[in-house]
Amino acid sequence: MYTGFFGLHEKPFSITPDPRYLFMSARHGEALAHLVYGVTESGGFVQLTGEVGTGKTTLVRSLLLNRMPDNADVAVVLNPQITAQEFLLTICEELGVSVPEQKDSIKALTDALNHHLLSAHAKGRRTILVVDEAQNLAPAVLEQVRLLTNLETAKQKLLQIILIGQPELRELLGRNDLRQLAQRITGRYHLEPLTRDETAQYIEHRLRVAGALGEVIDSAGKKEVFRISAGVPRLINVICDRALLGAYSQESRTVTKRLIKRAAAEVSGELGGTPVLRRMAVAAGLVGVAIIVASLWTLTRAPDPVVADTTPVEEAPTATEVPTIAEPESLPVPEPITPALSEELAIAGELTTTDFAMASLFKLWGLEYTRGSVSACSQAAAAGLACLIQRSSWNGLRQLNRPAILTVIDPVGDSHEIVLARIEGDNAHLSIGGVEVTHSVGEINDLWFGQFMLLWRPPAGVPVSLTPGSRGSEVVWLRKNLAEIDERYRTNNVDSDEYDANLQSTVRQFQKDHRLDVDGLAGQQTLIVINSLLPPDGSPRLVGPALAQD
Repeated sequence: MYTGFFGLHEKPFSITPDPRYLFMSARHGEALAHLVYGVTESGGFVQLTGEVGTGKTTLVRSLLLNRMPDNADVAVVLNPQITAQEFLLTICEELGVSVPEQKDSIKALTDALNHHLLSAHAKGRRTILVVDEAQNLAPAVLEQVRLLTNLETAKQKLLQIILIGQPELRELLGRNDLRQLAQRITGRYHLEPLTRDETAQYIEHRLRVAGALGEVIDSAGKKEVFRISAGVPRLINVICDRALLGAYSQESRTVTKRLIKRAAAEVSGELGGTPVLRRMAVAAGLVGVAIIVASLWTLTRAPDPVVADTTPVEEAPTATEVPTIAEPESLPVPEPITPALSEELAIAGELTTTDFAMASLFKLWGLEYTRGSVSACSQAAAAGLACLIQRSSWNGLRQLNRPAILTVIDPVGDSHEIVLARIEGDNAHLSIGGVEVTHSVGEINDLWFGQFMLLWRPPAGVPVSLTPGSRGSEVVWLRKNLAEIDERYRTNNVDSDEYDANLQSTVRQFQKDHRLDVDGLAGQQTLIVINSLLPPDGSPRLVGPALAQD
C-alpha cells in the first residue's frame, strides 16, 4: 500500500524471516559464527538462545540457505513437543532414512539412523540436526538427544546437533539431571537485543534493502523506536511498518517521533474509540457480535427511569383534552466492530496453547483429544491417523488440503497455536481456543511464518515413505490411486506390489505436475496430495470436497 509512496519495491519491515534483510550486528555476527562453527566442526552441541523476536530464526535460515557446506545433510525439527520415538522418526524422515518395520522401537530407529550416518560418513558427507524451539523438549527427548551424540567413529562424532531456543533452554540445561548433556555443549551463545545505535542502523539497513534512496524515518523517530522496542527486532519491524502506513495515510514523506508513538499505541491496542467500546469490540470477536449488539439494543430501547413527581396534582384532562404522546426517538444501533486477529489472540490468552488447538483439530476429525495422556500424535495413530509437522506456504497448505494447526506470532512476539479449519476464497475459518472466527488470508499471513501441524490418514494406517525397492499393499494402493486420479499416471502393472523404475518415473511426473519436490519418492506430502485428489472419504478438507487447484 505505502511502498510506491516511499519509492520502495517491497515492504521493508515484514516480520517474515527473510535472510536478505539479515542485519549483521556485532551480536548477530558472533551468533552466526557459532552456528557456522557448529556445522563445520565435528561432535557435540551448539546452543543458541535469545529472547522472542531477537532474530534467531532469521539467523538459522541464513545459515541453511547461505552458509551450509555442500557436503552437508540437514534435518530440521520444528516442533519438539513430541515423544522420543516420534523425535527419532522425524529425524529419519528428514534425512530420507528407510524406516524399519518396528517403528515403535527406539532401538530399531536408532540402528537405522546409525547405519545411515555411517554410510553418509563413508561418502564424505556431514549430517547436521537443527532443533528449533528446543526449550520445549521433554526430559526423555533431551536424553535421546544426548544418546545421539554417542553415534560416532573412532575419530569423530557422526551427528552435529544445534539447539535453538528461548532463554528457558539455558535454565533447562542447567538442571542437575541434565548435566551430562550440558557438558557436551561445545559452543554457547545468547543473542541480546540491539543497542540504540544498532537499532538506527537496523532500520536504515532494511529500508535500503527495500529500495529507499533517502531518509524515511528521522533520527528522533529512530530513537523513539528503540525506546519503545528495547531493541527487539520483531517489535522494531511491527512498529515501523505501522508508522509507514500512518505516514502514508497523512501524506507525510518523513516518519517522525509523533508518528512512531502513534503507531506503537495502535500496535499495543491503545487507540481506536473509547476504552469501553474497544474492549467490547475485542470481546465480540470471540463470544459473538450478536450478544453485544443485542445488549446495546436493549440498553438503547430501555425507558427512562421513573422519578417521583413533587408538583401539585392537577385535574385529569377531559376527553377532548387528552394530550398526544410523542413516539420515543429511535437511537441508532452501533455497528459491530470486527477485531483484528492479533487482538483476538491477546484476548484468548491461555486458550491458544497446543492442547486447546489439538482438541479443536481432533474434533474436526470426529475424535476426542485426551489432555495429559499419551502424546497427541500417539492418540492420532491409535485412530489410524498420522501427524505431519513441517513448514510450508499458504499455497502448500491449500494443496495438502487438510485442517492444520498454525503457529502464529503476535505483534509483541508471543506464540499462539490456532486451527485453520476451512478456506473460502480470500477468507479462512479459524478456531481460537475452541471459538470459531473468520479472518482474511492476508491478515493471517502477517502473523504466520509457515510452521504447521496436520493430521492425515495413511493408506495402511501407518506413515511410510515408499522408495524404489519397497514392497507391500501400500505400493498397490499407490499404483491404483494414481491411475484413478488420471490415466496418465497408470503404470504398467497396476496390481504389482513392487516399487519399480516405472512407478518411480510415474511418481516423478505426478510430483512435477503438482509442484511437489520431484524426487520420485512417495513421501508423506506426495501421499497426502494423492489422497486429497481422490473422491471424498469423510476426511475433513480445507477447500471444498476435493483439492482446489491454484
